[in-house]
Amino acid sequence: MSVLSTVATLTASRTGRAEPLTTVRHQHLDEKPFVLVPLTLAGEACAPLAALAGTDPEHPTLLTVRQPRNRAERFRFAERLAALLLAYIDGCRTETEPYTVGRGKEKEERLRCRRAPQLLVPNGEGISYVRLLGRLTRLRATEGPYAVDQSVPTLGKWLTWFADLAEFPDSGVLLAMTRLLAANWATGQSSSEDSHLASLLAWIDPPEGSDGARAAREAEDPAVWPPAGPSTDPVFDRTLHELMTRYDEASDGRGREAVGRQIDRELSGQMLPTWRLMWRGVELLRELPEGAHVPGRWALDRRWFSEYAEYLEADGRPQARRDQAVRAARRLARLEDAVTRYEAQRAYDDPLVMAEYELTGEAFTGTVTARDGDRFIPGERPGSQVWRPTITLRTGTDVRVDLAVGTEVKSPARPGQEARILEVRREDDGGHAVVLQLKGGFARKRTPPAPPGTLAEAGEELTYTTLNPTAMPSALPDEENTPWTHGGPPQSYEPTDEDAEETWE
Repeated sequence: MSVLSTVATLTASRTGRAEPLTTVRHQHLDEKPFVLVPLTLAGEACAPLAALAGTDPEHPTLLTVRQPRNRAERFRFAERLAALLLAYIDGCRTETEPYTVGRGKEKEERLRCRRAPQLLVPNGEGISYVRLLGRLTRLRATEGPYAVDQSVPTLGKWLTWFADLAEFPDSGVLLAMTRLLAANWATGQSSSEDSHLASLLAWIDPPEGSDGARAAREAEDPAVWPPAGPSTDPVFDRTLHELMTRYDEASDGRGREAVGRQIDRELSGQMLPTWRLMWRGVELLRELPEGAHVPGRWALDRRWFSEYAEYLEADGRPQARRDQAVRAARRLARLEDAVTRYEAQRAYDDPLVMAEYELTGEAFTGTVTARDGDRFIPGERPGSQVWRPTITLRTGTDVRVDLAVGTEVKSPARPGQEARILEVRREDDGGHAVVLQLKGGFARKRTPPAPPGTLAEAGEELTYTTLNPTAMPSALPDEENTPWTHGGPPQSYEPTDEDAEETWE
């Protein structure tokens, strides 16, 4: 936990109300996200018990499995979920837009969907459920002794795609509501308590006349606020066990159907409070303005979505059971790049996030006190001169400047203008004078005067940091040139009959 987060947590604990950690929302929220509230059978990691799903807050679709130990009922649940989710995914592919990739001679025009699906689940365990359900359904065969409906493996491929992207912080296709809320507000409780959706929302949005601490204590009552799943409350498990026993022992179909409807009502009652909390969370998050880099990240999500949909149409093979060494290495590199880029973009978009880096000395803010707009220095060619203006920033006495001379920095106010620290002087009053050499960002001019607005004016307050939101990703060799230490050129995955026999557990 960072220093500012700790201070915010202590402040929330003292005031009884959640404190903001951000000034903007750093994740895209679709106009019609697909909300999924799943429940599983106690004691089994992925045995589907029930789910509330859909894009309409007022009309969720209830999916139940009245006897989760029955394999046929499990796959019937998967079929019904596929009918909902695949229709939602297809709806995102109705409109496309052109975009350009590459530069120079390698420039290429492509099409991507204007929308991408967005799946919201209550918590991190919900993401694990999506991953496991995807793994257990994507490899199923549609012919032979273990045949399932065609929609089941298709559902599994898409769930696996959602779960794979959920690991990337810059992706918004699969998000957990507790993580979204905790990223924007600090409560007066522990981070593990923040994983309880009702308790977390009680701090952020307490009922009128109450405060967060009191509302959070009341939200711990499972009779009023059942667990957000996928695990169920132990007391409810006993009720469910009795109903399922009666369901199995019913003497005729009419009696079994009556008990089945009672099971449906009990399961719906367990999920409806969480369903309402999910949409209340969506409302609260929508009240936050969107960060400047969010549309760009969502455009990348739309591109991944478009490319995967085209792949399924052209090839259709599911993701392999396990990543090969080459694929794992490339995925790890992508993940590291995404984390670095996402953290930098958050800081550029949000002064509260940037303040964290100022406390650690990775950024500083100061006021421009002087500038030299006509400065030239020797170029690389003998006798040549290049235009490199300088500005001097004066920091406050409480600002920490730990960056060394020669460090490359950038300013969120002028991200296209490179800067290098030429000098850092400690002033008598404890403040710092930082001299910066500037390059680029002058509307392509190579000689003075600088176009209006491109060179900072005296009195202007600027922040500089080592963070770079446009850093290029790591360069890796092509797959055919992969060193033998990483397994050599990878072989394409081919599903086997053994895959379809994988047990659902």
